[in-house]
Amino acid sequence: MSRRLRFLAKHVDLDNPIAVCEFISQQGWSNNYKGNMILAYLHYVRFYKLSWIMPKYQREDREFKVPTDEDVSKIISHAKLKGAVFYSIVKDTGMRPIETAGLRLKSLDLENGDAYPTTAKGGISRKLRIKGSTLAMLKRYLATRNLNLNDLIFASEKTNEPYKIAKLFEDNWIRLKNAVADTLQQPHLKTIRFYDLRHAFGSMTYYRSKDLVYTQRLMGHSSVQHTLRYIHTVDFNSEEYICKVATSTGEAKQLIEQAFEYICDMEGNKLFRKRK
Repeated sequence: MSRRLRFLAKHVDLDNPIAVCEFISQQGWSNNYKGNMILAYLHYVRFYKLSWIMPKYQREDREFKVPTDEDVSKIISHAKLKGAVFYSIVKDTGMRPIETAGLRLKSLDLENGDAYPTTAKGGISRKLRIKGSTLAMLKRYLATRNLNLNDLIFASEKTNEPYKIAKLFEDNWIRLKNAVADTLQQPHLKTIRFYDLRHAFGSMTYYRSKDLVYTQRLMGHSSVQHTLRYIHTVDFNSEEYICKVATSTGEAKQLIEQAFEYICDMEGNKLFRKRK
């Protein structure tokens, strides 16, 4: 809210509600974003007891394209260690960016790979599992820091405020995905928003479990209605898959940690698959 109010203050007089509403209406934003800007300004109006007629924007319900694990991994693989750890945690756990930015050393169980985020937006508390490959990166990153238990693990010289940390990583994601898309000559990578990592986690969790309440708890939503916004209709059966064969318990464990889905046994081996 404060970030949006600061943006408006740079372009228009906040004490002039008519001018503010006209400015918002003239921007090339979606109705959803315009509505969010109006809601932010509503707090200012109420605090200073200004007189206005609040405009209403019809929100647009749109279907999100769930990015593939392969495409997200392409982008993350080009990030520096700190960014790769941050983005991989969001990808593995579905945490909100601000929750990831708010992780402290005491929020992590490095032995078992568990994270206990401070839940944002009034959601429910939860324990989330970080994959083995991400955990290894996380340990490498933490080895370069001298942190106390209460320290934010992603704080920098620029800021130690979670919402500012999250904004820095979100801005970097835009630059990173565009650069990777140009380097690999795969323009579709530019369409993957940072928040799509959370959407993908929610959609894949529900697809695998078919349990809406379980998905709700992992997402940290206070209401199932919020979870429904993250469950996107994806025809996974028509997608291409990477197939793997496990001949031992160790190989099967490694594939499960890499998000492969068990399919069946055949000739004494276990078959797994993962959406490309």
